[in-house]
Amino acid sequence: MTAGPGGTVFKPDARFPNLMVTRHPLLRHKVTLLRKRDTPKKIFKELVDEIAMLLAYEITSDLATEEVRVETPMESTSGDIVLGERLTLVPILRAGLGMVDGVLDLIPTMRVGHIGLQRDHDTLEPIDYYFKIPPPLEESVFIVVDPMLATGGSASAAVSYLKKSGARNIRMMCIVSAPEGVQRMLDDHPDVPVYAAALDRELNEKGYILPGLGDAGDRLFGTD
Repeated sequence: MTAGPGGTVFKPDARFPNLMVTRHPLLRHKVTLLRKRDTPKKIFKELVDEIAMLLAYEITSDLATEEVRVETPMESTSGDIVLGERLTLVPILRAGLGMVDGVLDLIPTMRVGHIGLQRDHDTLEPIDYYFKIPPPLEESVFIVVDPMLATGGSASAAVSYLKKSGARNIRMMCIVSAPEGVQRMLDDHPDVPVYAAALDRELNEKGYILPGLGDAGDRLFGTD
């Protein structure tokens, strides 16, 4: 195991050089609770918020900072600040919205864009219906969030749209990933690291992650 961004120990998978899976015990604990079918919607949303915050903390440890002078009650001193306007959070609608609050609680000055993609249940490929992001700035870091990285079609399409808009430093953050989705990202965007709280076994014939946690969007918004 190696130390990744954030200083926490990550367990890289030998099959996927683009994937970093955190081994933080708190994240593993919360993912276990998230998987339970009887976890109520309110608790499910709170867990997603907490997991998103912890993951964001880990993957932003290498952000550039600027030194500033501040006045304490005792004297003048120097300190470091992160320029939040250089960070853009991009949830993939709709399930990705469930991760926004947790990340913004950690970095409230982040800009937020939105990418609307829905999966065709026959082809399992994404269909876009909305794209709105702040313009990339110098040294911008884009963090794409979606609770589930299943087939990887939506994540790959979202990253492609961001690249066409000028984004260069892009990171993917999910809670549960499947080997098929991670491989799709590796094939399509080997320059984009994927950070996950768990790597699950496989997809079923309908494209759902096993063992997974069900449909994250349905469980977040009560539409199951």
